[in-house]
Amino acid sequence: MDPCCGPVSPGGDSGKRDPGKRDPGTYDAIFNARFSGAIARRYRRKGLGAAEQRIVDFLVSTGIEGASVLEIGGGVGEIQLELLRRGAARAVNLELSTGYEDDARRLAEAAGLGGRVDRHVGLDIAEAPDDVEPADVVVLHRVVCCYPDYARLLGSAADHARRALVFSYPSANPLSHLFIRGMNAMLSASGRSFRGYVHPPEAMVDVVRSRGLVPEYRRGSPVWHLVGAARG
Repeated sequence: MDPCCGPVSPGGDSGKRDPGKRDPGTYDAIFNARFSGAIARRYRRKGLGAAEQRIVDFLVSTGIEGASVLEIGGGVGEIQLELLRRGAARAVNLELSTGYEDDARRLAEAAGLGGRVDRHVGLDIAEAPDDVEPADVVVLHRVVCCYPDYARLLGSAADHARRALVFSYPSANPLSHLFIRGMNAMLSASGRSFRGYVHPPEAMVDVVRSRGLVPEYRRGSPVWHLVGAARG
């Protein structure tokens, strides 16, 4: 399973931490240039992975021509680049780690799309929703499991989606829970404040639905589940 974790204040286990006490700067400790480089190399060699391709296919099916894209935690930006290639007009990426920026810039420039991507580091949409412009489509891939307060994050993201939103989350099965617990134990032992989360799937869908988005697409795999929703 790909790593999915989030920073919280030191001390105690993840279930007892205060979601309001986050240190976004510590994302750099995990999502660093080495991590970014591995993702960028894989994308150059193989293109999108299966989950990422399904995200793109769903959004294209909703009508992406001329659309604005907001991706929260988009990493090196491979999903944005593919959406731009398929007709989207512009993309904005919000990132809490500085580690992706060099690879993201190189990929966008190599694709001839650097002028159509705006990247912002350190802007947390859940904490400062008014600082982010709405977009036609919003993407959160491998992000919700990195954030302790899923309701606040998904709620803010959904409020910014004019037409559609898609998000992914790790399968909420015993293996995923075991993996996350083991990962969190190792992170704790190493003195790092990152923690991963397996949030309740239906509760996450309910947050999106409560913001006027209708879940139209659900696809599961042993590792990642996808939910695509469109504005009703």
